[in-house]
Order: sequence, then structure tokens, then C-alpha cells
Amino acid sequence: MASITSSIQTLKTSAFSSSLRVLAFSRSSLSPFFSRSYGSAGVALVSQPRRFRSKPSGSSLSTRCFSALSPELKSTLDKVVKSHKVILFMKGTKDFPQCGFSNTVVQILKTLNVPFETLNILENEMLRQGLKEYSSWPTFPQLYIDGEFFGGCDITVEAYKNGQLQEQLEKAICS
Repeated sequence: MASITSSIQTLKTSAFSSSLRVLAFSRSSLSPFFSRSYGSAGVALVSQPRRFRSKPSGSSLSTRCFSALSPELKSTLDKVVKSHKVILFMKGTKDFPQCGFSNTVVQILKTLNVPFETLNILENEMLRQGLKEYSSWPTFPQLYIDGEFFGGCDITVEAYKNGQLQEQLEKAICS
């Protein structure tokens, strides 16, 4: 349990030690025509290249695709998600949600009287960007039940209305 606590603490406190860059370049000149650094409050943080993709043969533009989900972050997320029956990655905390969608999911879980953990994705931009890739889901909140991604706010609300959420939570809590 101590390693999970340290993993969560790592997710909450890790920061970027250097600026990261996204580059697009002209194949003919290889000189950058677009280069922008993103700080810890940036919109699109990147870490390691995942693949190189180029335009059709007549085009002079190549792009590099980068990933915010490092192997270390993936491993930490795997541990955190699997160590809690119900965990919500959200904007804010369960006591102070900072987004209406996050608040909606928190209220549903509280109504069902389910024990759950939350992680504030606003405290760590790397976590926020990496989770989008980890879950293949672009928005927050993100609810995980029994180690599996369940969905965002809309899916959670719909599942709550039709009883599917209660069934899934009972199954997870009893296992």
C-alpha cells in the first residue's frame, strides 16, 4: 500500500524538468517553421516520440507525433487504477470539485454510498495528458471501476439512470 501511496504522490507532485517541444519541419529545408515550448501549464505536453508519419509523396511537410504517456507513467497508472475498487480522475477533489461534470459524477457516487478515491488532474499536466492516452478518452472526469475504465460523465449518468452503474459497483465492491 505504501508504494501505491507514493505512486499517487508522484502523480500529484511530479513536474517537468525541462521544456518539451513539438516541431514540424519542411522536408526540403529541414528548418523549423513552427516550434513552441510548452511549460507545466501548457495545453499539449509531449515526452517521447511514438511514431513518424509523413504526408503523401508530393507533400513537403512531415509531422512527428509525440506521447505524454511514458512507460513510467503507464506503470504508475496501472498500479493506482488496480489498487482501488473505484477511482475517479477529476478536476478538483471530491470535497471541492472544480468542474460541473466532475461534480455530477462525485454526487452520483456519494448518492450510491460507494467508497471511492479521487485524483485531481489539475495538479499535474503530465498526468492529465497521459490519462487521455491511457484511457483513450479525451475528457474528464474518468471513472475506473475494478481496474477498468468505465467512462466519463455522460456514460456514468446514463448507467446510473438505467441501473447498470449500481450493478457494476456492487460486483466490484463484493469481489
